[in-house]
Amino acid sequence: MTSSTDSLPQTRHIATAIPGPTSAALHRKREAHVTSGFGVAMPVFINRASGGILEDVDGNRIIDFASGIAVTSVGAVNARVQAQVAAQMARFTHTCFMVTEYDSFTQVAAWLNAHIPGDFEKRTALFSTGAEAVENAVKIARAATGRKRVLVFDDAYHGRSLLTMAMTAKVNPYKKNFGPFPDEVFRAPTATRLWARAGEEATAATALAEVEALLKANDPETFAAMVIEPIQGEGGFLVPAPGFLGGLRELATKYGIVLVMDEIQTGMGRTGKLFASEHEGVAGDLTLTAKALAGGLPLSAVTGRAELMNAPHAGGLGGTYAGNPVACAAAMGVFETFEDDTLLKNALAIEATAREVLRPLVHSTAIIAEFRGRGAMLAVEFADKTTLEPRADLAAQVAASCHRQGVLVLVCGTYGNVIRLLPPLVIGPELLRDGLDVLREAILAANEGQSDTASASALAVV
Repeated sequence: MTSSTDSLPQTRHIATAIPGPTSAALHRKREAHVTSGFGVAMPVFINRASGGILEDVDGNRIIDFASGIAVTSVGAVNARVQAQVAAQMARFTHTCFMVTEYDSFTQVAAWLNAHIPGDFEKRTALFSTGAEAVENAVKIARAATGRKRVLVFDDAYHGRSLLTMAMTAKVNPYKKNFGPFPDEVFRAPTATRLWARAGEEATAATALAEVEALLKANDPETFAAMVIEPIQGEGGFLVPAPGFLGGLRELATKYGIVLVMDEIQTGMGRTGKLFASEHEGVAGDLTLTAKALAGGLPLSAVTGRAELMNAPHAGGLGGTYAGNPVACAAAMGVFETFEDDTLLKNALAIEATAREVLRPLVHSTAIIAEFRGRGAMLAVEFADKTTLEPRADLAAQVAASCHRQGVLVLVCGTYGNVIRLLPPLVIGPELLRDGLDVLREAILAANEGQSDTASASALAVV
């Protein structure tokens, strides 16, 4: 099979300032026609993409450490996905699965039933977006339990629809000015490594005790669902302390609450396993997938225990575009790409290289509080090491420096002080290292700038 990277050199190349003149002109056109409610991380317009490279309209080749926010894990151009989509496009683009059926919907469901964690009989429902998957998981849990309430967690991100905004923790930009939100959503603490001053086990135990206390204070038998990301994405790529997810599993079982694993960003090989919950040996009653599921086409899924999934009445689930046949075909191409362990091994190799390049900076600089993550889902957190005060200004400075040099990184975190790395799982090792070196040098420059500022302040006092 011809490599999808053959036509686009897998090297960084700066042809103009970034953004270049053509991108700048197109951005002005965008401002005249597109709502300003959409933000943009890097204002360049892309002409081609392949492997780990985005080529913009000015001829700049930019290293992609974003993957469209963890979507193009198998590459923005993947031969298997292309072949499946082309074949489906030649047949038909849409019928609506609730009107007339097509087998690719069932094939996608069967693959997910076989591969989602959990040793129990499963069923799957397909939708279009991650937020749809989250909302439908809540609907399913409510239908199955007869309960209303939903438990979510600090630093959570679950979407931009009205219910999922209520479930999301971060206010700006996701919730600001958009309320009021649905009630019956409760928020509990998590156990993450950076803030674990008393040690990971103590933090997990403490957080779990607070979760149970919250449930008891509000009658645990009124909670339908407990929704958690096995690694919290927009919240800052927060990895749970060992035992925390397992403890949630025990609490959910104890009180008859449906445990929902939101694997929308973490799933489909991103962390070095097909699903991040596998690292903890914990299975959700329902598991959510989207983003990388269909290689760039909109497709999402809720997969879980058959008795839960079958609880809604016929016609209670659906949507005009739910499980669109072209998106289902793309997913079949993604599944083919995962038939061997190559991409999972690539994710682990990405992690090993990134740790080699970036982890030493935790100790050699004064501005990085933690390097963390799993597989190709990695993060650098900027904070004052003594007070742990977040430094969003430094994350923005480093990201801007990377962008100018042709490396696309994204900022995230509840406090906007985290740079997250989401390279495609097909990125080449030389390209990966080049991008990481650019990031490393940007961090060192920012650290040096802090030292210079501190020295200048000291001289001013003298």
